[in-house]
Amino acid sequence: MADSTRTRLGCVLPVVCAVLLAGCGSTVSGHPASLSPTAVTRHVSAELPTLLPDPLQFPAPYAAVVLPSEAAAQAAGDLDGMGRGASVQPSGCVPPEQKFGPDQTAIAVGTDNDTRATMTVELTRTDEPLVSLRARLTKCGSVRVSRAGAASTVTTELDPPPQVDADDALALRRTVAPEVGGASLTQSMRTLIGQVGDVRISVTYMSFSGGKPDTVAVDELFAAVVRKVRKG
Repeated sequence: MADSTRTRLGCVLPVVCAVLLAGCGSTVSGHPASLSPTAVTRHVSAELPTLLPDPLQFPAPYAAVVLPSEAAAQAAGDLDGMGRGASVQPSGCVPPEQKFGPDQTAIAVGTDNDTRATMTVELTRTDEPLVSLRARLTKCGSVRVSRAGAASTVTTELDPPPQVDADDALALRRTVAPEVGGASLTQSMRTLIGQVGDVRISVTYMSFSGGKPDTVAVDELFAAVVRKVRKG
């Protein structure tokens, strides 16, 4: 190779390397995002009731009980504002049918008797990945629900997901406002949802006062339940 060619390459290569290194070291705006699982591939062998927190693990002043199957079905309907037998518009916002039974749905509820606020832990078996729920909630921010002659508007907003050791997680705020009855009957909820294998975990703070939710208690209880299911 001629000396002149070597000289030119010697000048060019450091410049190219400098450009490449500068590109690698540059800062890209935004937040890192992990890929959400698009399928449920793992079965958690432990039975759902054994994965619920003990009532004594609920934070004060929430006196907790584990619900029997029929009461669990009613409570689940309160949490999503729909429930069994409801008519939902738009029709594409109807969630998949939920199964109830000893190892299909398990719910424990803690109640603050002074404020009527509740803290509810719900565990469900599902073959639906959380990414599907997220997509449904995104397009169903406001739905009209009719059940037993009463109508309400269910409004849902997604919040940044919690940082927790689950396969996937999301957070939401929800209100269920009846068309008749006024603000005193409007349910306000903050919910954290996570999934570990085929078990979906939700912890919901619900009140009728419209006051600030007990976010610290929700966060701590949610993290504890996710850990328990992960060990399951």
